[in-house]
Amino acid sequence: MPCTTRISYGSNWIRAANHPNDFDDAPGAVTWDGVCTPDAAGNSFATLSNGWKPYFTGRSGCIIALDQRGSCPGSTPTGCRTRISYGAAWLRAPNHPNDFDDVSAAVTWDGVCRASGANSMAQLSNGWGPTFAGANRCDLSLRYQQCGGLYANPVVDTDCPDPGVMKVGDTYYMACTGGRYRLRRSTNLVDWTTVGWVLPAGQPSWAANSFWAPELHQVGATFLAYFSARHTNGTFAIGAAVATSPEGPYTPQAAPLLQVPSPGAIDVHFFRSAAGQNYLLWKIDGNAVGQQTPLRIQPLSADGLTLTGAPTTLFTNNPASWEGHVIEAPWMIETGGYFYLFYSGNAYHNANYAVGVARASSPLGPFTRSANNPILRSRGAWAGPGHGSVLKGPRGDWVHLYHAWVAGQTNQNPPGRQVLLDRLQFENGWPVMRAAPSLSSQPLP
Repeated sequence: MPCTTRISYGSNWIRAANHPNDFDDAPGAVTWDGVCTPDAAGNSFATLSNGWKPYFTGRSGCIIALDQRGSCPGSTPTGCRTRISYGAAWLRAPNHPNDFDDVSAAVTWDGVCRASGANSMAQLSNGWGPTFAGANRCDLSLRYQQCGGLYANPVVDTDCPDPGVMKVGDTYYMACTGGRYRLRRSTNLVDWTTVGWVLPAGQPSWAANSFWAPELHQVGATFLAYFSARHTNGTFAIGAAVATSPEGPYTPQAAPLLQVPSPGAIDVHFFRSAAGQNYLLWKIDGNAVGQQTPLRIQPLSADGLTLTGAPTTLFTNNPASWEGHVIEAPWMIETGGYFYLFYSGNAYHNANYAVGVARASSPLGPFTRSANNPILRSRGAWAGPGHGSVLKGPRGDWVHLYHAWVAGQTNQNPPGRQVLLDRLQFENGWPVMRAAPSLSSQPLP
């Protein structure tokens, strides 16, 4: 197969006329040294080895991905690599002869140029914080090699709160709060296609309204949709629907899976441990009646449709902390010998909403909150991020797919709560999300 290079351009690329794609396929091995050159008009450009000069808005910020295919000469990286190039305003680190750094991983930037005294700083996902002389002078460009192309948030640009995501083979399925739960499908977590609805019209008969926070899970050969809805008796309850295909049709159970006395239960989450035990997690809706909001867990049967054992309270919101009057939206993963519980806190309808994490050596606790909470909060172009799904992306990276408001437009629909996708890393046994919520382009996960 002859050598070709796919050149993908970041979201601040100045698109050429009659150019529908965000990429070009060029013959041969196209390279770029990472230098982003400002022009007289206040924009910047990158000079590629084949002579092409893609332009980008602003005096810096060229973001390009180069993915070589076929029999290319020379040394092609075997994995994703990032070159971080620093512009003229960069305050050079001691004993650093180059104007760039090369990293054998996908390093991302949220696009926010932070104040650092009289200077400015860009917080990168790997913990680096290059500093630049003057305010708003983050002269930074990113070159990605063999990382599989680029995307930029949002990945769903319409109202899609509380996204619950399931992976089946090489395909992902997502459902969000609202109506009968629109069902979307994707192979890369970025490009989503509507394929139908989770719930049949008018079902289940026990539910009156307020269909919230769906999740999709494969349990054995069966596919289950868990959801919250207001019961005809006025109290929130948790239901389940069953299908033999991830795209349905899903048949709701005739009765709720979980009912508790007022104020009821919402924000259901299914978790299966590596030991093979199924669990159901949920939130008691105490904030609706001026009470605290415990998160609870209870074992489930092998088919995921019957609660067994007794419930355990994992922890309750701390009103004096960032959590405020509510914690909700539990999502549990198991990795590295720990069980990590991601949760959202504070008021979903404003910029105080954020995401925290706690960990334990057992899914039943006791859980210890991270000292760095919240690990995801309002920043830059986005406000009130939260209530999402944590899972592995197609390339094996841990990712967090969640909703957020456009900054300055909280509690407004449209545009509503759009879906964002960002990587998370583990450092010293804890998840971190330094470069999120992101606006800048980054490699596909």
